[in-house]
Amino acid sequence: MENREESPVEEQAQTLQERGILYIWQSAGPALQLCPERVLLSRPVLQAALGEHHGLLLTQGGLVYSFGELFWRDLSVPVTAPVLEVSLLGKTMVRVAAGGFHCGALSDQGNIYMWGENTAGQCGLTKSCAASENTSNITVSEPCHVPVVDSEVIPPAVVKVVDLAFGREHSLALSAQNELWAWGSGCQLGLVTSTFPVWKPQKVEHLAGRHVLQVACGAYHSLALVRSLTPKNYNTLNPEKGEQGQSTQSFVTERDELLAADTSHYCPLGVELSGETPPRRSSPRLKPQHGARTASSSPYSQLKPHEHFDPLTEVDGSRLSSSLPVWSGNKDTSLLEGMELQKNSSYSWDHITGPGDTDSLSSYTSDDSCVSSTPSTDLLTSSFKEDLQVKSQTNSSSSIPYSSSPVCLEEVRLFLAGEKQGLQGQKSSSLTNINQKGKAASRRRSLPGIPTRGSPRRHRPCACIPSSVCRCQAAAPEDAGDGLPSLETEVWSWGRGSEGQLGHGDQLARLQPLCVKSMIGEEVIKVAAGSHHSLALTAHCQVYSWGSNMCGQLGHVNSPVTVPQLTKLSDGLRVWDISAGQSHSLLLADGDCVQPVLLYCGQQLLSVQQDMSHKGQRSCQRSPNKAENYTVRPTLLPFCMEMGYIGSVCCGGPSCAALADQNVMGFISAIHELASRERQFFCWLSNTRKLLLTPLRNRESVIPSLSEPCTHLFFSLCESFIRLSVLIARHSTSLSYFLHNVQRQDVTSLLLLTHTEHFVDIYKEYCSSVGDFQVMGGFHSLQKLSRECLGSQQTMLAQLCVSDQSVSGDVDLVSLLYWPLQQLHHYNRVLLKLAACYDVLTAEYQSLHQGCSQYESLSLSLTRRKKEAEVTLLFWKSHPGKTTEVLRLPKRRVVCESSNRSLTLQNAGRFSNHWFMLFNDALVHTQGAIPSQSLFSTHHVYPLTCLWVKPVTDDSSGLYAIKITCPEESFTLVASTPQEKNKWLRSLNQAMDQVVGGGGQGSSPGLTAMSRTASYVFTGEGWFKDAQYTGAWLAGRVHGRGTMKWPDGRVYSGNFKNGQEDGFGHYIIPNKVLNKPDIYQGNWKDGKIHGFGKYKYASGEVYEGCFCEGQRHGYGMLNSGRLSKTSSGVFIGQWLHGKKTGYGVYDDITRGEKYMGLWLDEQRHGSAVVVTQYGVYFEGTFRENKMSGQGLLVSDDDTALHGEFSDDWTVNGKGVLSLANGDNLDGLFSGEWTTGLKVVGTYTKPANEEPETRERSRMLRLGQYVVAAEQRWVCVFDECWRRLGCDAAGRGERSTAWENIAVTISTARRQSPKLSRSQSKVLESLEFIPQYGEQFTMANYDNIRRYLLKACETPHHPLGWLVETLVTVFRMTYIGVGSNRRLLRQAVHEVQAFLTHFYAIVRFLFPGLPADGCAIPGSLASLSESRHNSSFEEQCGVLVVSCSSLLLPLLLPQLYPPLFTLYSLQEEQEEARYWERILRLNKQPDQSLLSFLGVQKKFWPVSISILGEKIQIVSSSKDACFVSAIETLQQISTTFTPSDKLLVIKNTFEELTQEIKPMLEDNFLWCMDDLLPLFLYVVLRARVKNLGAEVSLIDDLMDSNVQHGELGMMFTTLRACYIQIQQESTT
Repeated sequence: MENREESPVEEQAQTLQERGILYIWQSAGPALQLCPERVLLSRPVLQAALGEHHGLLLTQGGLVYSFGELFWRDLSVPVTAPVLEVSLLGKTMVRVAAGGFHCGALSDQGNIYMWGENTAGQCGLTKSCAASENTSNITVSEPCHVPVVDSEVIPPAVVKVVDLAFGREHSLALSAQNELWAWGSGCQLGLVTSTFPVWKPQKVEHLAGRHVLQVACGAYHSLALVRSLTPKNYNTLNPEKGEQGQSTQSFVTERDELLAADTSHYCPLGVELSGETPPRRSSPRLKPQHGARTASSSPYSQLKPHEHFDPLTEVDGSRLSSSLPVWSGNKDTSLLEGMELQKNSSYSWDHITGPGDTDSLSSYTSDDSCVSSTPSTDLLTSSFKEDLQVKSQTNSSSSIPYSSSPVCLEEVRLFLAGEKQGLQGQKSSSLTNINQKGKAASRRRSLPGIPTRGSPRRHRPCACIPSSVCRCQAAAPEDAGDGLPSLETEVWSWGRGSEGQLGHGDQLARLQPLCVKSMIGEEVIKVAAGSHHSLALTAHCQVYSWGSNMCGQLGHVNSPVTVPQLTKLSDGLRVWDISAGQSHSLLLADGDCVQPVLLYCGQQLLSVQQDMSHKGQRSCQRSPNKAENYTVRPTLLPFCMEMGYIGSVCCGGPSCAALADQNVMGFISAIHELASRERQFFCWLSNTRKLLLTPLRNRESVIPSLSEPCTHLFFSLCESFIRLSVLIARHSTSLSYFLHNVQRQDVTSLLLLTHTEHFVDIYKEYCSSVGDFQVMGGFHSLQKLSRECLGSQQTMLAQLCVSDQSVSGDVDLVSLLYWPLQQLHHYNRVLLKLAACYDVLTAEYQSLHQGCSQYESLSLSLTRRKKEAEVTLLFWKSHPGKTTEVLRLPKRRVVCESSNRSLTLQNAGRFSNHWFMLFNDALVHTQGAIPSQSLFSTHHVYPLTCLWVKPVTDDSSGLYAIKITCPEESFTLVASTPQEKNKWLRSLNQAMDQVVGGGGQGSSPGLTAMSRTASYVFTGEGWFKDAQYTGAWLAGRVHGRGTMKWPDGRVYSGNFKNGQEDGFGHYIIPNKVLNKPDIYQGNWKDGKIHGFGKYKYASGEVYEGCFCEGQRHGYGMLNSGRLSKTSSGVFIGQWLHGKKTGYGVYDDITRGEKYMGLWLDEQRHGSAVVVTQYGVYFEGTFRENKMSGQGLLVSDDDTALHGEFSDDWTVNGKGVLSLANGDNLDGLFSGEWTTGLKVVGTYTKPANEEPETRERSRMLRLGQYVVAAEQRWVCVFDECWRRLGCDAAGRGERSTAWENIAVTISTARRQSPKLSRSQSKVLESLEFIPQYGEQFTMANYDNIRRYLLKACETPHHPLGWLVETLVTVFRMTYIGVGSNRRLLRQAVHEVQAFLTHFYAIVRFLFPGLPADGCAIPGSLASLSESRHNSSFEEQCGVLVVSCSSLLLPLLLPQLYPPLFTLYSLQEEQEEARYWERILRLNKQPDQSLLSFLGVQKKFWPVSISILGEKIQIVSSSKDACFVSAIETLQQISTTFTPSDKLLVIKNTFEELTQEIKPMLEDNFLWCMDDLLPLFLYVVLRARVKNLGAEVSLIDDLMDSNVQHGELGMMFTTLRACYIQIQQESTT
């Protein structure tokens, strides 16, 4: 309503008159028919708070008004003209609270402002008190900020407050963290302290760690509503829960009985209050003058302040004046006698009051504030009662004048005397209700809560309430984590208990908060505290009351009560708000109509004439009849119907207040109607649960009476009923809270709108549980059981049944339990009313309209389910028998059936009988059926989840046919008429839509989804026999992602296509022998393993590579594993039909040999190289898995044998043996190399000039029997081509290749959820297909280079997989045993072959890329500075592209470690000589070394600059010259590619030139004679390790285009320096 567009003047004025209307009246009861006064303000009132003689109003905009007797300002303000608290302007207040004589307000920032009486510290240590440096200020005239600071945290933090509650001498605050803070005086604070007053707010540590929901304060006691620690289990029925009218004292266990018998007369934490307490200052509290009233007809008496107060003597923590005030017209000596009685009995009066202070008896006899936490005696001690009894005999005709209490002192004396006698006969009954003497002899009544002082503090995170929203008068308990109000609550109380107001079964005080055990599990949603009595409101709309009942304020006749008891309410009244005053209680309840009613119980004032006529009688004798002075049970206040729609009530002192709203456009009435109907519905649920479900469930005969399935269904029905009850209870509670503060609430925050899914789920679950029980015939047995079990309660149960009863008079349980579904229609109707209050364009209307549609749809859906259950039950009754009973399931509903032969099977036999039954989950086909007798020979159930229906449109046959497709079979149904065909087709489609998830609203025939997800168990023969499949389907065949599980343990999880495994999948095959499974993870095709994958065998072998039709085919790597019985090794290479065929490398770990060559049918066959761990090198031919034919064998010491081999390492035939010194042995050899050779031949010395020597050298040359580098690893490149969609190298569509790349990348992103953010970004960029067909330019080349760099970073890209695999095969070949220096040439050729094949693939993807070594015309100015790191080189104004410069940066960094190791081994001897010269020559100083190398003196540096300071170079200086050039050259070891290393050499020359330039002319040019010695010095000082390997690597792999350019010359200079260093003389 607040969000509607309004005219600024008219609608605002109208709203002010219709919303937030406050009525105030005096608590006179219904007898006087008082007319409530309406408070007229310019703003709507949001909240009211009443004290003893004053009140506060909170209006819209956060303004605070005061009225009443404001003695701290010496003002008397009529309620009709409240005064604005000006000092609070500028601050938005959201909450006000009134204590006995002090006030408080709470801002939207959670700050507290207080003013009023401060004698007991109840206003806290305000700034005025702190400024005066003492606490002598007994009043605070203006609102002052009272900070709440948590000093336990570091640094101390200001606590945000969300709720306030005040008593007479204490104040409580509830923080946003649901912790309680207290200050003031008395045991009602609940603090562990002996020093009073408590000026600063302190945390109530006894409730630390508990979730406090709400607080309330009486005069000298406190109440707290606390969330239970252990939430209730809503899945089980509690028989005792909700038993209305039953005494809560009966829930005492046997263990509690034993405990009570052993304890003393006083319960835990119960103490007697001492009569010796420190004196406390008097309050200048104004005493009301008898009979005085304000001129404005205010319900508050006009008070006259005392002119002087004498010091007060404190007895029992209460004030006792030594000089009594003088009251005009009254000089009764009974007052003095009463005071004398008080002194003699060690008992003190709080203060003498007039009619304005209408306290109950406890104002005079039980003002037992506790100012010390030390144990003391209770007020109701034996000595006091004895003295009081004696005084009552001598002063039986005396009474205390001007007391507003209708009970005279004589009654009190007689009552206490009777109590004393009762207590003497019950020595250990302090824990019981002392007024229930008749029951005391049989059992204990109640036990107090067990103290938890020693329990560890428990901290729970709590959601902080927004600062702009504060709790209203009936503050809503926070949700229990799901957004709904919490009902798992406990009531805690502490403070004075002389009137039993604490509810612990005695009249003792409590210094610490203690749980009221009898209220546990009662689902209390609000507590209220009067002066000396307490109230608790439950979610069941019941009110529990306890404490003082002298004026009937408890609403029942048991007076007093020390344990909570139910207030006696008339039938049909449901209370949803409560408030307690001085000696009265006010209840807000639902009546016969939507408009709420007010109920009053407590003190009644007589009319003026009655008061004058009875005044004399009351001064000399007892009141003749209590019924004339107070109401016994809550009574309706008739004037409440004229107030409008009351949202909350408030009491304080002798007054009452109600906050109401007028019905604006039906909005208020709609909200009240919704809340009232929901509360009524919950009461109906509670009564049904108590009268029907609980007795039946707890009855022992329920299981024998019901069948086993029905028993479980009945228990499930009970549990769903409980869940529905709990939901409605929490919803009705939330609506009550909504009404308490309706002006500040948003209609879109209604739980019906915010928790729609929760309501839908609960109602659906409940409807299904009732329907399942009905379908299985459970209600028939339950009806009989209910007649036996309930008996006399049938009449009460019949009152709950809204439908007609059966002829026999029994309650229709089916209609009774289906009745809750009617509530959905009510939701729809009320939401429609609320939506009509808003413009259609507002967000409120849209939300309400959407909710209305959802509940209307739910109502129709559940009504349809109810009808389906009824039809199904009738179907099973019509076809009884054991044969049909096997088909009867709780969730199964009949849709249609063909007992009238309306449907038959096509091509069925003439005498065959077929009966089709369509259920909501399956189509059942029975053969040999006689439907009338429910007999059939066989039946088959087809689940609808795996059923596909298609109408046969061919009319040539004249049949009305429907084709049914199932996973393992298909058949055709023939209808008798076109109408029957359409009926069955529509029913089948609707049922399948319902099962599949289409909603079942009636799909058009044939439009049911062909693709779906379902589970099915295969029964027919074939690969899937007895397997259970769960996953995607398409037209009756498994298609998409799914999981197939076989009974023998096999499991396949992955992709399917057309009924077979196809795509990527995970397959597990158990191995019972080894007790370990085989696991395959990879690609499938047409139901077979096909493509790349990884197979882990139970034996320990692991194969990772390509498959074809279930066999290893193509590139693959097989690791034999540690469990291999023969040998352990790794093979990587080519496979053909499951066998090693082609080139491959086998590392025989057991023998320490590595074979690199050709294979044929699992045998070594063809050219190959073998190296051993001992450094032996063999190259030759193999046949049938052994060395055979010509071969070359070289040992580690360079001894070489070239000859005929007949077996592994066995020579047999001609050969030449070359020794390390060059000598040769030529002849016939026989024997094994490792054991010894027999030789018949000629021994010769070498002669270089002889032709025979040259021929012999050729025979001993390495590489003549090696497989050509171009023929190695062809299988790897073939797999890459296959991944691009090509049948062979270069044969395929380029567009197809790019599409395959995009699909592969997209699939990898979708199936790899654990990718890092950077990996995801790389894959995302690779999904886009680049422009590969454009004219080739410099910019295109840069784009290609960047693309290749990203593609090679991820193995999901075909090129990335290629790089990763090439690195794997290279490392497998040349690491370990393969680190043999004689394999260097082979490795270099292999790298060059990699570049050639790789470049062919890149050129296929980017056809504009030129051939290797071709030039692209371009501008030299467009070249970047990183040109030498790219693939370009200046050649006469053109740019040259080469495969090495483009691809080596991608490949060589990963191949570098094994390759550089081979270079190091090859240059080992030269490196040793080089390093020996380096160490020797570096011992010389700089100038000496420069002179030795022949560097001209003009190049000698004279000084160097260090940190800006020039240092002279002397003859002894070392490592001081050309430092920059030396450090640059040292970086050559940190680079990988030849281009990067050449760039380092170039930078070294440039640095050297820069250091020489200052010493020479500007036009200086280098000549080799000057450059070589100087560069030689730099190389010596650089001390580069393995420089020979670096030079050889650059020489072998550098781009041929740069060999004769500037970089080539610089590299030649470096190589010359390396050679020169080796040749330096060592002498």
